[in-house]
Amino acid sequence: MNVFLVQMIKEIQEFRRDRLSVALAFLLPLFSLLLFGFGIRLESKSIPIVVKDSDNTSLTREYIARLYATNMFVPAKVTNKNSLTDPIDRGEAKVAFEVPKGFTANIFAAKVAPFKVYLDGTDISNVQVLSNSIEAANLYFMSMLKQRRSPDADLAPVMPETRLWFNPGRLERLFIVPGAFGVVLWMYPALLAAVAASREKEQETIIRVFASNPNPLAFLLGKAAPYFLISMAMAVLVMTVGAIIFNVWPVGDPTPLLVSTPLYVMVSVLFGLMLGTYASNQTTAVQATSSIGFFPCLLLSGFVYPISNIPFPLSLFSIVVPARYFIELTRDAFVRGTGWSAVWYVPLVLLGFCVVLLGLSWLALRRMQVKD
Repeated sequence: MNVFLVQMIKEIQEFRRDRLSVALAFLLPLFSLLLFGFGIRLESKSIPIVVKDSDNTSLTREYIARLYATNMFVPAKVTNKNSLTDPIDRGEAKVAFEVPKGFTANIFAAKVAPFKVYLDGTDISNVQVLSNSIEAANLYFMSMLKQRRSPDADLAPVMPETRLWFNPGRLERLFIVPGAFGVVLWMYPALLAAVAASREKEQETIIRVFASNPNPLAFLLGKAAPYFLISMAMAVLVMTVGAIIFNVWPVGDPTPLLVSTPLYVMVSVLFGLMLGTYASNQTTAVQATSSIGFFPCLLLSGFVYPISNIPFPLSLFSIVVPARYFIELTRDAFVRGTGWSAVWYVPLVLLGFCVVLLGLSWLALRRMQVKD
């Protein structure tokens, strides 16, 4: 019994001394609970839509108002108002809606009144919801119009001509696989670097390094370099397997992907390195990487759920999730194919993350150096 009590007290004392373990035991479970409770939203809302009303009559304006009355759509802020598909190419809108000239005349002449709808097929989770919402708004409008004009009036049906942009077959793999690249290349390089950085501290061999007062920046970069190369090989492997097995190949200009992938891998390695420099042992490093890295990456990156569905102010946390930006780029590189005009900012953001994470790791090593 005495051995049991002594060991129990010892473990409690060690736990109290390790602030990161305390945070992992209490703060991060609460953080994860809040993410699950507030971060997951299955209901689509505030979906940006661009509308072109070539007929511009009171009837077409009322029809468009009926679309916005579904509380699912908001006007998209577009840079090119002359094109319907360009805002979708740039990721500025998820839906493009065109009412042709003569739409109203066709309705009252008992002719079929078609209109065009373009849906962004890269967001496969919302495609069916958007299609159903447009169909419901269309049926409601026709019913209301028939009652207002004359219950016995012979009105031709309004026929939406829906077209999926980029992903006409609504293939889930074109949505899931590019996002999975971002998740895989975030978790595993970070985990490798975190374990490597914490291993020397746990085994106390790091003391010999600090006793020599090395240059912190050179030490960090030297430690990160092998895992960067290993992780780049990992990136080539998973993307090759994704192309062969899931038939997901790059489309359009591949240079944004070629430039951003090494930066993203470096961000992941530096993130793990930073956690490893602050963690006291390998177990803590693994727990921190899994909790701080995995859950935000899964829930706040747009991998499964659109970022627009995350309520404010929790949506602000997605700004500091690097996977969010890389997943946007991979879905453009493997599905949309717009190129630099849509994702030009991603390498700059990733470079900024590299600088910040390297600085935080450097501060940790400066604090731990042995004084003369």
